[in-house]
Amino acid sequence: MRNLFFYYIAILLPLGIILFLAREDYIDTTLFVVLFFAYLLLYRTWTDGTRLASKGIISKQDRWRMMLPGMHMKHFTELYLK
Repeated sequence: MRNLFFYYIAILLPLGIILFLAREDYIDTTLFVVLFFAYLLLYRTWTDGTRLASKGIISKQDRWRMMLPGMHMKHFTELYLK
């Protein structure tokens, strides 16, 4: 996932779908909270780790470390700007 445009699509599209389903009352509040936390803790950890691994910044085995506090800010430039 080296292309920045596809990365932004990959991180924003699932969030947009979750928000759309909640706004249109297709899912209840409890399911919304579960999906939102799964998005934040699992999906974003995996996609951000995969992006950094594909750029050669971290190894594939260290993708789970993106869940640790501060790791997104440590790699902010590589994730969101380059």
